[in-house]
Amino acid sequence: MTSIIYEKRSFNHDELSSIDSIYLNNYPIVYILYNKKKRPTAYIGQTVQAKRRMTNHFKNPQRKVLAETILIGHEEFNQSATYNIETNLINYFIADNRYRLQNVSQTSEKQIHNYFRKDYYNQELFNEVWEKLRQENIVDEKIETLANKDLFKLSPYKELSEKQLEIKNNILEYCKQNISKNHNHVFLIEGDAGTGKSVVLSSLFNTIQDYANDNSTSLANTENYLLVNHGEMIKTYQTIASSLPNLKKKSFMKPTSFINKMDKASEKADIVLVDEAHLLLSKEDAYNNFRYQNHLEEIIKRSKVTIVIFDPKQVLKIKSYWNKDLLQQITKNYSTTTFSLEDQFRIDASPEIPKWIDRFVEKKLTPIPQLKNEKFELKIFENSDNLKDAIINNNKKYGLSRIVSTFDYIHKKDGSLYYVDEDGLNMPWNITKNNKTWAEEADTIREVGSIYTVQGFDLNYVGVILGPSISYDDTNEQLLIDTSKYKDTEAFRTRKDLSYEENEQAKEDIILNSINILLKRGIKGLYIYATDPKLRSKLLSLQGDENT
Repeated sequence: MTSIIYEKRSFNHDELSSIDSIYLNNYPIVYILYNKKKRPTAYIGQTVQAKRRMTNHFKNPQRKVLAETILIGHEEFNQSATYNIETNLINYFIADNRYRLQNVSQTSEKQIHNYFRKDYYNQELFNEVWEKLRQENIVDEKIETLANKDLFKLSPYKELSEKQLEIKNNILEYCKQNISKNHNHVFLIEGDAGTGKSVVLSSLFNTIQDYANDNSTSLANTENYLLVNHGEMIKTYQTIASSLPNLKKKSFMKPTSFINKMDKASEKADIVLVDEAHLLLSKEDAYNNFRYQNHLEEIIKRSKVTIVIFDPKQVLKIKSYWNKDLLQQITKNYSTTTFSLEDQFRIDASPEIPKWIDRFVEKKLTPIPQLKNEKFELKIFENSDNLKDAIINNNKKYGLSRIVSTFDYIHKKDGSLYYVDEDGLNMPWNITKNNKTWAEEADTIREVGSIYTVQGFDLNYVGVILGPSISYDDTNEQLLIDTSKYKDTEAFRTRKDLSYEENEQAKEDIILNSINILLKRGIKGLYIYATDPKLRSKLLSLQGDENT
């Protein structure tokens, strides 16, 4: 197979008006315009007419800061291939976080599709392109490293599925139609863990902000925000913002901060996107400076259009206790449209695997699927040390493999070390803190992640420790939840507006939700170790292997 054609030139008219290399002129190519200033800037594109496209760039005032160009061609390039490579380059440049890109949402209409020899262009040839860029010191990190970063996974330029693109375009039209109307409008997106909700939201917000900076659109000059009540995800979104022209860090906020900002300025936002809305408070929390009764209702009041991502199976605290009835009580007072996402994008497995997890979270224990040609590995361990060894080995091989646990062990934020399963696994709870998300730190392979470190994020392989609060009821042949053994006391802080029975049901729901989230973190595999002997024995019997 012929290698790629790769030419570096100065970005000026004389250099680029003389493009005559075969497979670069009047053939599909990919190109990069860039500079190497203190904060490098780049533009990535593809074209079938290089000279004409470069002439157009020379006329664009924004491109005047760019000094050099790289032209990339190949004798077997077609336009599907160059679109694919262009999109990959944008996603990996965002993850590499070296350049501020000038690209806006020209890929907003693209969706995942197959074409002839896509695997070759998407993987083998793209790897060759990227390694050439690394050799030339244009980019820094290896593909394998970047592919494991949350910056890459939440990039606004990720290709969307047909269903994801449909919902994105529906929301854009919804915003355009309602931005100038009176009253408050709500678009509600429901979906289980791993259904790609945050990817849609990231892509959507980037396009909305591009429109906000385009005077030819109905969304021009709108003031918009993306909110998430999750410190780790705020870090990721704000870092992505540093790479794209129309995203600003100040547009990504926690809900309470947004509400207080709007109140202080006596203002109302135009479009507000709420990621992980199941983390919103549903009661007053004076300790965290929230003095109203419900985050969501206060956000809606302060927004013309509110886009809400919601999954009731991911509620983790009674003060954030949500169910569909409560959600409907709030949204019924406003003009509301609802859309569901159902396809599983995180777990790279046959449908039987996520179905088994769903049944487990419903307290039903069924035989573990044993499928031919199954890429995903679902495995029960009899020994926690064996699970630990397996996760460490997979981390060396694939990266981003970590051990997590249900919150059944004491964990305080006082700087001291607290251990998970001292008589068995005996590893410390997560202690590493900096600007990266927990799992992306190399040292965290020697720690155990809590539900709060991994919610909303992917792992390649996840090892889940099911603690003492989760056992097996052999009389009723179902999972048995003992809420008295759960150590997240803050999560169980009871509410006076709920009855005793409702508070107790909320506690069990929270434990089951935490199990659901932890079991659905892995892309390539899920390993489970139950500390309770009865549950461990039952799971091993369902796997049909007593000697794991």
